[in-house]
Amino acid sequence: MPSVRDTFNKSANRYNRHALVQSEIAERTEQKLDFITPNTGTILDLGSGTGLMTEKIVSRFPESRIICLDFAQKSLIKNNSSLKICADANKIPLADNSIDIVVSNLMMQWCTDLDNVFKECYRVLNSDGLFLFSTFGPDTLKELKKSWSVVDDKVHVNTFTDMHDIGDILLDNYFQSPVMEMDTLKIQYQTVIDLLRDLKGIGAQTVVERSKSLTGKDKFNAMIKMYETYRMENKIPATYEVIYGHAWKKSNSLGAIEVNNMNTK
Repeated sequence: MPSVRDTFNKSANRYNRHALVQSEIAERTEQKLDFITPNTGTILDLGSGTGLMTEKIVSRFPESRIICLDFAQKSLIKNNSSLKICADANKIPLADNSIDIVVSNLMMQWCTDLDNVFKECYRVLNSDGLFLFSTFGPDTLKELKKSWSVVDDKVHVNTFTDMHDIGDILLDNYFQSPVMEMDTLKIQYQTVIDLLRDLKGIGAQTVVERSKSLTGKDKFNAMIKMYETYRMENKIPATYEVIYGHAWKKSNSLGAIEVNNMNTK
């Protein structure tokens, strides 16, 4: 089975064409900075990929030093930033207290050890540094999960961490005043294959070829038939539970988690 890094490298050339959801969430994440006033000298785009978030940060903070870090070298090649590092978020090759903002758009759901990633983010942040991120929650692709569940009991869709658990991990790693928000996006597709094609196009692990080879044509078609029961107004929906969060590196005592539920769209 190819690794997550392999699939992102393979999808680098076509990523932006299929990244409608990722681009929209990058914009919404960047807009959180309308209401936050951090120091902006040096900014780390963690899991920057092809640069969907990078472009927005550069536009907002043209005088800042922007560092782009991603473990997929071919994705970084597509990123137009001048300062790029190919590395893993679990071991960020930057000095302690060297970053004013760590921003991360839809990278954390690929990490198997969020605790370690948050430790690294805390380490590289300056005092009063900001950690701003987005990720997917458990209801993401719930229609696809349900459709596979009636076929067999195997895992066909990635699992995602609950918003409250992410907040707890932030506090465990000494981040202060964490604010967690949840939004729901519903994307409409003509067919289930169109959805799977987009997932493949961005390097997601649930792809048409793997699904067919692992389960056989009959089970795959049964999944498609189940998914069709969600069709409304000649479109099939794909739900994305989007989690936004930010927290601060401070030297004083810890604060409680603030949780906001945003309007469902």
